[in-house]
Amino acid sequence: MIDIPLYPLRFEPIYEYRLWGGRRLGDLMSAPLPGDGPIGEAWILSDRDEHPSVVADGPLKGKTIRQLLDQSRERLLGNLSEHFSRFPLLLKFLDVTKRLSVQVHPSDAHKELIPDGDTGKDEAWVVLSQGPEARIYAGLKAGGCEQDLRQAIAGGELPGQLTSFVPQTGDGVFIPAGTVHSLNDVVVFEVQENSDVTFRLYDWDHIDPTTGQLRPLQVNQALACIDFKQSGIRPVTPLKEKTQPVLRENLIHCDHFGVTRITGAVPFAIGKVGTPRVLVGLAGNAQLEHAGIDYPIGKGDLLLLPAEVGACSCRPHGVTSVLEISLPAVA
Repeated sequence: MIDIPLYPLRFEPIYEYRLWGGRRLGDLMSAPLPGDGPIGEAWILSDRDEHPSVVADGPLKGKTIRQLLDQSRERLLGNLSEHFSRFPLLLKFLDVTKRLSVQVHPSDAHKELIPDGDTGKDEAWVVLSQGPEARIYAGLKAGGCEQDLRQAIAGGELPGQLTSFVPQTGDGVFIPAGTVHSLNDVVVFEVQENSDVTFRLYDWDHIDPTTGQLRPLQVNQALACIDFKQSGIRPVTPLKEKTQPVLRENLIHCDHFGVTRITGAVPFAIGKVGTPRVLVGLAGNAQLEHAGIDYPIGKGDLLLLPAEVGACSCRPHGVTSVLEISLPAVA
């Protein structure tokens, strides 16, 4: 049992090599990128056995998110504590310099495809920057079926079956489980269910430099969980909840998470009593005040507000933009 008050928690980023990655996350993260190879992902909040996030500072420095949940679950999760055995979201930054594989994630309905202890995976992106070749592929063209996709994969023509668009900075994109998708030449923030189940349909002929071979595909599993009724996906239309004293926009709301973007230059309240929130800095700099202590949050920073912390005051230094992420609603 942790016998000290909880506070806004910052975690050490976990950098992941990806052959499709680049070095652009170095412009976003305060912690330097390792080595000189392609870094595709920065896991900024993860309660995965293989990659547990570690508290970066304060009295709880060095503890993992798993240890915090084991020792102070109710104080951390509040009214959600009886519903989750682990933190239910996985949050990342992605630098997709080369095309991400064309892939799909199963929904919870496909239990036969999901390993024990995992779940299906809805996910969402917020576009942070884009290069000249930027494109988001999401959803199938009308009338597509399993036979069409098998033929397209065999002929190396799967991209022709996908709908796509050129993203702009600030776009929010929701990718429900069962949606075929890919990315190219973008940096995005990603929020998803705490699952790592991915099935590749097509990989743009990427050669894995560690093996010198094409990476394996999981065509049968992917086809089994595709939602063929899912039409082409476009950026969401933000719902303006408030415009004063700061702009609050509801970007994403689904059964598993919510994403609100807050932009302004005057102090505002953030967080909620009795339930955790996650804050991610998009632009500018601010100070989050809790119990008389200031916690800085700037571009690329993440702070987890435990349920015990509740609402805080955020004081921007000039125009600042942050994401406030809510956890699943439970009955």
